[in-house]
Amino acid sequence: RKMTSFSQTLLNWYYENQRTLPWRNETDPYKIWVSEIILQQTRVNQGWNYYLSFIEHFPTIQDLAEAPEEKVLKVWQGLGYYSRARYMHETAHHVMKCHQGVFPDKYEEIRKLKGIGDYTAAAIASIAFHLPYPAVDGNVLRVICRYFGIFEDIALPGTIQMVREKCAQLMKDYPPGDFNQAMMEFGAIQCLPQNPDCERCPYNSSCYAKKHNQTNSLPIKIKKINIRSRYFHYLFFIDRQQKTIIHQRTENDIWKNLFEFPLIETKEPDFSIDDFLIKKKIDHLSPPQLLNEVRHRLTHQLINVSFYTILVSSVNNIIPNSCIIPLEDLSKYPMPKVMFELILSYKL
Repeated sequence: RKMTSFSQTLLNWYYENQRTLPWRNETDPYKIWVSEIILQQTRVNQGWNYYLSFIEHFPTIQDLAEAPEEKVLKVWQGLGYYSRARYMHETAHHVMKCHQGVFPDKYEEIRKLKGIGDYTAAAIASIAFHLPYPAVDGNVLRVICRYFGIFEDIALPGTIQMVREKCAQLMKDYPPGDFNQAMMEFGAIQCLPQNPDCERCPYNSSCYAKKHNQTNSLPIKIKKINIRSRYFHYLFFIDRQQKTIIHQRTENDIWKNLFEFPLIETKEPDFSIDDFLIKKKIDHLSPPQLLNEVRHRLTHQLINVSFYTILVSSVNNIIPNSCIIPLEDLSKYPMPKVMFELILSYKL
């Protein structure tokens, strides 16, 4: 009985409190997929415009497949994790080639698509095709662990599986898509990570964490992330013709296929721009300037970025195989967020 009442209470809450979002009530699996991938990147209020822009540029999976990768990366710019945009592009090609352009409607087939994990596959399968697969994200783990008093480490696959099984039971006899969206929404706006509003919660008399004053302790996450520090020194050459040099990152590393200024990466923070220019025999018109320093945090890396401006008479032949462009064209290229923000802030 407890399980049934949990689900009914949840759906009643959802139908009354759900936010109006551009992908809400969407049944097109392509658009659900796009919204889910974008929401893995950013909060809803930031993701909103990215979603609308993405759908405007690529209204169908065919449009996405036919677009050049550079355009896809440009539309994605600022969201980070560019590999996800590349995977979406590859997946669109795959769906056109192997599924005749029709998004697959079986969970196993959806799960096989590149860049789609258990959570995204379950979200698409349940919302677009009404298949009973629980979509378990951080919000869902938090709600279930608090409500049922689960003290297992949510970083462990076994805990995620336990929560998935619990949700599969709770989902029975209810619309799977609505149930999954209700769980995610409940975690996103009601059962918050910090200071949830327990007094106005529909479960305040039945929730384990509320009854035992454990809201701040649950869920438990023990996994520690090792952060690697990297030191990037960008050389922003400007010549008398108002031209500069950029190049494309092609190696299997962060920001693959995005454009950036010539880069020197060092193991330690120490870097002498003057020594570097002397060593490379690069003539410059005035002393190089440190334009800006930024720290950019990624999941497992801390990128310490320095930008140097170097005025030269001509950017030709300074760096072989580089791309020479007018300054005014800089913003046309897909770039890492740190580069793009620098260009915006200096109105380059």
